[in-house]
Amino acid sequence: MAEVQSYRLFNVQLMHKSHVSPSLLSLVFGGPDVANMKCDSPDQRIKMLFPSEDGSIPNLPEHGQWYSLLQELPKEKRPIVRTYTLRHVDCERQQVTVEFVSHGTEGPASAWAISSQSGDKIQIVAPNADYPADSGGYEWTPPADLRQGLIVADETALPAARGILELLSKLQNPPKIQAFFEVPEQGDCVDLSEFGFAKIHWLPRKAVNARHGECLLKAVSECAQLPKAAGITETVNEEAEGELLWDKATTASNAFYGWVAAESSVVKMLRRYLIGECGVSHDAINFMAYWSKGRER
Repeated sequence: MAEVQSYRLFNVQLMHKSHVSPSLLSLVFGGPDVANMKCDSPDQRIKMLFPSEDGSIPNLPEHGQWYSLLQELPKEKRPIVRTYTLRHVDCERQQVTVEFVSHGTEGPASAWAISSQSGDKIQIVAPNADYPADSGGYEWTPPADLRQGLIVADETALPAARGILELLSKLQNPPKIQAFFEVPEQGDCVDLSEFGFAKIHWLPRKAVNARHGECLLKAVSECAQLPKAAGITETVNEEAEGELLWDKATTASNAFYGWVAAESSVVKMLRRYLIGECGVSHDAINFMAYWSKGRER
């Protein structure tokens, strides 16, 4: 009997798409396979398989190790793989929602999302509902009865950040949250007033002619209310050149919990500030490079 995989391939097709904001597209996919998909966290990561360099539609076998099967294909016929956040799963309706940043046609994922039509087929590697344990692939694991939280995101991490707020809003006593969201333009500052427990700082770059990450760094350093660290300065280890930063919090304390996700160089600078200068414990905050400048998206 084949071993049940924590993640598996799902065959889906595009049902419809819409604009969440000028820079964010929401795509809803459907198919019978989705009945066996699950989502363990609002920042659940998935892999999306887009058409290959020669235009071949992804058609890997559902069973077996998908990555090994992928590598066996000639490069020109190999699906292009990108990581996204699983925004919503509706097993009963057999629908799954993924949000895409619309940043032109220079990257294969954005180009596909912009040009895609209802009925277009792709494959998704996502958590398997038949897997009896936690499938992993996420970082939002705050302690119970969290009192104070910090969420920092650029537009690529905004779907996960909004999912976190939605999850927290279901608690009887949500924690006090400070959120800093950098987005391309003013129209991307959507209404999140329903989350009264969160103080949200919207930071549209075009409004101040800023480069990517500048608004986040400035706002966090000037406005973030952090727990007292008794003047302790912690050492910050740097990654090797080209290595993407990915630090997972391990705290059991409910006093403070942080989640930071954005472009790699921005996340590194935020870590230097929050840990190196402010003394926030390594164990209490996640740092995740969702993408890196110069790498095709």
